[in-house]
Amino acid sequence: MGSTRKTAVVTGVLFLVTEVAAICGLALYGPVLHDAGYVLGPGADTRVFLGALSEFVLALAVIGTGVALYPVVKRQNEGAALGYVCGRLLEAAVILVGIISVLSVVTLRRESAAAPGGDAASLVTAADTLVAFHDWTFLFGPNFVLGANTLVLAGLMYRSRLVPRPLAVLGLVGSTLICASATAVLFGLYEQVSVAGSLAALPVFAWEVGLAVRLLAKGFTGPAQLPDPNTAEKWAASPETVGGHSLAPR
Repeated sequence: MGSTRKTAVVTGVLFLVTEVAAICGLALYGPVLHDAGYVLGPGADTRVFLGALSEFVLALAVIGTGVALYPVVKRQNEGAALGYVCGRLLEAAVILVGIISVLSVVTLRRESAAAPGGDAASLVTAADTLVAFHDWTFLFGPNFVLGANTLVLAGLMYRSRLVPRPLAVLGLVGSTLICASATAVLFGLYEQVSVAGSLAALPVFAWEVGLAVRLLAKGFTGPAQLPDPNTAEKWAASPETVGGHSLAPR
């Protein structure tokens, strides 16, 4: 298996991991995100910890996709490739901040249980603030930043034909829709976790899953199969080679 094929397989696996981890994290966070009295009750801390672990895996996989793709996409546009890596790092950082805010609710619940008699209203207000903080990170990380990252990557894929163009077009459409949806949520037109929000996120989900399946099944196409042009130019310009034959003494 060539290095480019290995890159395709690793990238495909990482994209699938991001989807599974994101879904698991959101589902496991349910009690703390949707129960205003969580901080006062017995809690479901183990479930929340598993959700935090899932989102930590998500953050690592997000970074991994950027790092894994960089050697391939930099041959098409090094600046855009570097921007994609930085964007994935930013996305992962926002996810990690959201994890910390949710875990802080668990800490608050445990401390209130260890010292009963506190102001229940104040505890609920503090917990709601932390949950709201998570909700904002969820809007900006897996929506605005994800949309921008998808736009960059899908644009690179479209121009270079590293994957079939219909798949790249799906990414371009999906990135536009999710950014538009995030803007609508920002201005209060509907909730992020809603039918409208879910429908707007479907094209990006389909793009990432479709990209993963394509890379796992067939890898990259076109320019990805060629050697790195920078390496090729240095090799061709070497005074010790002519026409690919070494002139070094044997």
